[in-house]
Amino acid sequence: MAAIIDTGALLEVVWVSLLAGIGVTAVFSLALLGGTRLGEARRSGAGAAAARYAVLTVLAGLVLVVGVAFGVRVLIGR
Repeated sequence: MAAIIDTGALLEVVWVSLLAGIGVTAVFSLALLGGTRLGEARRSGAGAAAARYAVLTVLAGLVLVVGVAFGVRVLIGR
């Protein structure tokens, strides 16, 4: 049985999948948080807070797009 299953490769797949799943979820959550708080800050007239939340939303969105593009590239490359 040990020769059939490569436990090292299996463990690598598990930890990379967990890391990617948690990372993508966390970054998407930050983008949603930034977008929601941006709207609230704009409605209440807090310009500086709105600008900070806009930056958070854009940066989280960029990280999300880069992460997904990297994942697709890895899948296509194999």
